Amino acid sequence: MFSEIYKWFTILCIYIFVIPILAEWNTRDYIRREHSLTKPYQGSGMSVPYWDFLGSTIVTSNYVRLTPDSQSKSGALWNTVPCYTRNWELQVQFKVHGKGKELFGDGLALWYVRDRMQGGPVFGSKDYFHGLAIILDTYSNHNGAHNHQHPYISAMINNGSLHYDHDRDGTHTQIAGCEAKFRNYNHDTHLSIVYKDDTLIVSTDLEGKNAWKECLRVSNVLLPTGYFFGASATTGDLSDNHDIIAIKMYELDLLDTQDKNEDRSNIIPSAASFEAPRERVEDPKPAMSGVKTFLWMMFYALVIIVLVVLGIWWYQKRQENSRKRLY
Repeated sequence: MFSEIYKWFTILCIYIFVIPILAEWNTRDYIRREHSLTKPYQGSGMSVPYWDFLGSTIVTSNYVRLTPDSQSKSGALWNTVPCYTRNWELQVQFKVHGKGKELFGDGLALWYVRDRMQGGPVFGSKDYFHGLAIILDTYSNHNGAHNHQHPYISAMINNGSLHYDHDRDGTHTQIAGCEAKFRNYNHDTHLSIVYKDDTLIVSTDLEGKNAWKECLRVSNVLLPTGYFFGASATTGDLSDNHDIIAIKMYELDLLDTQDKNEDRSNIIPSAASFEAPRERVEDPKPAMSGVKTFLWMMFYALVIIVLVVLGIWWYQKRQENSRKRLY
């Protein structure tokens, strides 16, 4: 009897104490710390291990702010360690928010590229880059030749020869994209970038449901090893806060069909196909606020009153002139 109780007690202790520890260890086994950014951010002094900063970027206890809600700002965050993992997932916890209700911009980009720490016109980073850009575009240009509503997420693969065209929102160089309203939530928003078996998958969790919603999936995407992860953002005449809360990089297992000894360091970034340009779609014009509506109504009423007064004055003058002619 005592031995039976001891056996069940031992099994219970294993379930309570040992298995959770092993499960936690297995969970952490695949996260790559040298490519991840989590709170608390500070290392020694104001530096953050494995990460460099550029431009207007500031580090607080709760987030890394790439740009404040001010005009003409640009900032970036770059990993210092090249990634030699073939299959990976990058999960980014971020927040885009600001005072603008109708007009705001410009957006942020997540990078896996050859050249790091280089500012430029593509959301705060270099144009004609080598690698992958996931662009989160918030700027809605009603006069531009875009063909989707905003905010918008798109993917671009570049071998150094392609120009990102802001006026066309990168439509002619994107491999895929989706509309995604990720701005001004009270909670943090999440984005997942999976590159596995030469397939790129981008998913979002924007509603705080702890469930991924697929945004785009593209096969036959070739990316080399040895590139760098980064994030950048920019503001122009319009602005927003662009915050990175966490970046977690997971190493994914190789498939049985993949050769673990294959050298992929010299692969030229490429995609087998680009998304065909679609017909132009106008962004819906922002509805007027209650204050603006009231002011416009007051203006119209004032114009009508002035016209009525002028009409009465003109009529009275005409009557007066008629009486003078009679006498």
